[in-house]
Amino acid sequence: MAGIRDVALAAGVSVATVSRALRGQPHVSEKTRARIQHLADELGYVPSSSASGLRSGRTGALAVVVPAISGWYYGRVIEGVDAELRSSGYDMVLFSLGGRHGERERLFHSSILRKRGDAVLALCMDFSREERAELETLGLPAVIVGGPVRGFRFVGIDERDAARRAVNHLLELGHRDIVYVGGGAEEGRELNPSVGRERRAGYVRAMRAAGVSETGIRAIAGEFSTEVARSRMSELLARADPPPTAVFAASDQMAVGTMLAAAEHGLRVPEDLSVVGIDDHPLATPFGLTTVRQDPYQQGATAARHLLEEIDDGVPLRRSLKLPVELIVRASTAAA
Repeated sequence: MAGIRDVALAAGVSVATVSRALRGQPHVSEKTRARIQHLADELGYVPSSSASGLRSGRTGALAVVVPAISGWYYGRVIEGVDAELRSSGYDMVLFSLGGRHGERERLFHSSILRKRGDAVLALCMDFSREERAELETLGLPAVIVGGPVRGFRFVGIDERDAARRAVNHLLELGHRDIVYVGGGAEEGRELNPSVGRERRAGYVRAMRAAGVSETGIRAIAGEFSTEVARSRMSELLARADPPPTAVFAASDQMAVGTMLAAAEHGLRVPEDLSVVGIDDHPLATPFGLTTVRQDPYQQGATAARHLLEEIDDGVPLRRSLKLPVELIVRASTAAA
């Protein structure tokens, strides 16, 4: 028996388009809808029970779990998810933990997720053993956005490669005294610690490959915060003689904090200190920050699209997806 992917292949369109066409959803031309329906009939495609949507008791919604509402990355991912869901006639039910442990307990141990969505998309989170068991009992498709989590498929970037690109840019400019500003207190139960770990591993690997000694590999905990990074970098600059010539920060917000600390200590960026980050946060352009750009909007849209296809066809995302990144060179880096 033909499946939805066979129809999509024959029609030369995506699985999501076939799903929308056969469900009578918007954003599909009548000509395309008629062609898809004809091919489906010709191939003998019969929608699965999961594709019957509301008729089989599904909610017609996707449950999205975020650690907090605030934050540039979270907002952009949610926008991407929402755009994809709207185009498929689906709703989004947003659950914000707000950094409160009680909310997390309520969400995972009172079957709220079971009643509110046909699939689960979680942002930047890791799970306890009990939470993993609860998610498994739901029997719902689940995808993580923002860093790999053991036992789950994820959509994000190659964190090590992104860090390697940032550090190699500094190395190619002749820098060897490069300090890493990374995670710390945020790597607890509320957030996925793999992002910070992977970016630090990318930094260490690039430095070792360049022949930098272990004593030359230095890191401080910026906790993915502009203010914490500014404070910790200020402490380092107060005692370092001479100061480092470059900094790789594991996020643009920490990179901005580093630049503020440099200014407080009379150091010019990039003449005295080159700085590079990761994200291409909205602050990166006004600060002239060299960074490795990722696209959280596309990550959210991609994850939502694969979940919708799994709901419709019952065929899960076979592997995690790492979307491309790009080095954006601005005014914060220069030759050593």
